[in-house]
Amino acid sequence: MASLLKNCEQQNFLLNEFYKIISSHKVELFNKIAAQRTRHITVVLENVYQEHNASAVLRTCDCFGVQDLNIIEKGVKYKVQRDIALGSGRWVDVHQFNQGNDVQDDCINYLKTKSFQLIATSPHSEKSIESIDLSKPTAFLFGTERQGLSTYLLNQADETICIPMYGFTESFNISVSVALILQHTRNILEKSNINWKLTEFDQNQLKIEWSKKILNGGEELEKFFINEFLK
Repeated sequence: MASLLKNCEQQNFLLNEFYKIISSHKVELFNKIAAQRTRHITVVLENVYQEHNASAVLRTCDCFGVQDLNIIEKGVKYKVQRDIALGSGRWVDVHQFNQGNDVQDDCINYLKTKSFQLIATSPHSEKSIESIDLSKPTAFLFGTERQGLSTYLLNQADETICIPMYGFTESFNISVSVALILQHTRNILEKSNINWKLTEFDQNQLKIEWSKKILNGGEELEKFFINEFLK
């Protein structure tokens, strides 16, 4: 308990010091947005090779308050296209799985250790998102438009859902699919009693990270403030 209290005190000290040197507008914005952030749902992209699509998904995650985006890079390197992402890479935590030969396993194991249920998306499923129990932490898995998710990831999923379509085309653009799923999910969470928001401690930690990213020498400032706190 004492250790946690010390961490909270240090965190509050850090945040107050950063808030002294960033604009009041940013302070207000950080407080407002952090209160709406969630790690209860997350997005997983598998081998999305088109930069504009991956960047659009990053932007979509930010817009819907999803703090974490997971990227499986099996032979396909993830790269942000700045004119599409519009700076959202600053605000969303991107977890890249690209080391070794078992990147799919690495991502799945990482999510399972955090108790996520794995929900694959496929136009061939007969289940809709309404069938998902969102009281559990939920990771939505997306593949490429043409190939979809790999057989491996489909087999790892707890459930597979589709987005209803009413035209000739079989699938949406991936960034559109992510937006539709997240909008629906967000609406459900907002109206529910599910504890989907970040804790106060986690919100404050995000605010510190965001402050560091908008300041020149943010990492060095953090070290300086920590030394001041420990004196």
